[in-house]
Parts: sequence; C-alpha cells; structure tokens
Amino acid sequence: MKQLCALTCSLIIVASPVFAQQPSKLEQRVLSITEELRCLVCQNQSIADSHAELAVQLKSQVREQLKQGRSDTEVRDYMVQRYGDFVLYRPPVQSSTWLLWFGPALFLLIAASVLMNKFRQAQHRLRTESDEDTMNDSVSDLDINSEEQRS
Repeated sequence: MKQLCALTCSLIIVASPVFAQQPSKLEQRVLSITEELRCLVCQNQSIADSHAELAVQLKSQVREQLKQGRSDTEVRDYMVQRYGDFVLYRPPVQSSTWLLWFGPALFLLIAASVLMNKFRQAQHRLRTESDEDTMNDSVSDLDINSEEQRS
C-alpha cells in the first residue's frame, strides 16, 4: 500500500509540469510590453502589475493591437504617441527628458554645495568668535597687568 501511495505521489509530481498551462505567445508579448509601460493611475507600477481600470483597458488595447498584427515597437510607439514619454519606464534620453534623467544628480550637487557653504560659514564664524575671545582675554590680561604696575 505504501508503495502504491509513493508511486502515485511520484507520478503527480512528475506529471504536474506537463499539465501546467503555458502562456500563449500572444500573452507573453502582452506581458513583455505591459511590463515596460507605467500605469498612469498608480505611477509606481507597470500596467502588467496594476489592477486599476485604466491599466486593464490599456492591457486589452495592447492585446488587440498585437492581434491585429502590429509589432511590439509599433504598440509601444502608439502608447508613447498617445500618452507621452512618461508612460515608458525607461524613457529615451532627449532634450525633453534631460531633467528626468539628470535632475536627481543635479539636485544632489546643489544640495552638497549648499551644505558645504553652510559648513564653511559655520567654521568661519567659530574662528572669528575664537579670535575675539583670545583678543578679549589678552586685553583683560593687559588691563590687569597695567593696574598691578600702578599699585
């Protein structure tokens, strides 16, 4: 009985990948394209991952265009033409997207220069205060010495 149970389990394990449904070529293409497109509602998810109503509509639109025989590039170009470069997760580097590509680095440089400037000002202020304290101590020492000499 144990052998029959072990044999049955083995057959189920071996046969399960055979019976698993593989996505069709069309669905693979739909998934490939929609993973590259940003959900316009969620903005931090791809159309493939989003369950927003607009994302579902865009997925079906991609599927329909592929059924009509359009290439992946034609479908992407259509989406960009309709929604702009923002719909792409990896927009092309061009003059209209420079801020998108180089903005974070520019912001980081500006923030670093502001911090360095503030740091230098604070150091200068501390040196000035220290110099003034040293001069005040020297002046008070001179005053004490001059009073002692008079007495």
